Amino acid sequence: MALLEVENVAKAFGSLKAVDGVSFKVEAGEIFGIAGPNGSGKSTLFNTITGIPFGPDSGKVRFDGNEIQGLAGHAIARRGLARTFQRETCFDQLTVFENAEIGATYANEARSGAKARDAAAEALAFVGLAAPSWGRRAGELSVFERKILMLATAIASDPRMLLLDEPASSLTKPEIELSVELIRRIAARGITILLIEHVLTFLMSLSQHLLVLNQGRVLALGNPREVIAEPRVVEAYLGTRRVAA
Repeated sequence: MALLEVENVAKAFGSLKAVDGVSFKVEAGEIFGIAGPNGSGKSTLFNTITGIPFGPDSGKVRFDGNEIQGLAGHAIARRGLARTFQRETCFDQLTVFENAEIGATYANEARSGAKARDAAAEALAFVGLAAPSWGRRAGELSVFERKILMLATAIASDPRMLLLDEPASSLTKPEIELSVELIRRIAARGITILLIEHVLTFLMSLSQHLLVLNQGRVLALGNPREVIAEPRVVEAYLGTRRVAA
């Protein structure tokens, strides 16, 4: 049984069909990539899966065999499904440690006090944010540090699956390389990953399967190198350029 099943999910804003009958499955333990041009519905799809800030208008989302569409975002998170966002979304006035502690507490009713603090400390150390930085305000961090703080906050919730929305955006090449290695280490912990990214080399280096969206619909799905070689994908997403095999 797949860990995540998305079946004919749709979301509209007035006459705009942002997500239009999307279906796919993600197996436990894999890194599954999602690509597509700007406005293709990628982040809206993440929103409908996680319930943050809204669920789908129609269709079904199953996590570990159970339907979760219609549940509140915190209820979905407490089932083991966490996410990050395109922008470096942190509580800027709180410290690095307090941000991670919120993740440990919000998504796990059984964690509070010392347990939450221990989970936060472990997650921060895992992503490479050293203890001397834990007392800094999140708003003082660099873009890269804020991105990995988002990851630490999500990891502190002890998720079974992590949805990453453009983790490489606005990063330098060395920072992208560090992010690739970090995502591989997260997967090695047994966390299943669903990944949106515009940087194709990033997706290609990580994904076992690749889904391409265009205008809210599935354009292609399958082996990443086969998918990006399809003429309709080249036209919709890559223009006239092709990625070398």
